[in-house]
Amino acid sequence: MPAYRRFRNVQRIGPVTVATFYDTRGRERHTAACTAPRCDFSAEYANRSAAELAARTHHCTA
Repeated sequence: MPAYRRFRNVQRIGPVTVATFYDTRGRERHTAACTAPRCDFSAEYANRSAAELAARTHHCTA
């Protein structure tokens, strides 16, 4: 069963979307996901600055 995540504080940095959510244990987590076609980049981080750094340094391979 997929997890239902309610994203807040959503921000676009180039083709990458950075957002904040609470995981199933109630911890605040941050995610960065590329929205470009055929790019499978997505990652989850413990702090917002790491997610924003990943978004700024991401280069699509496709």
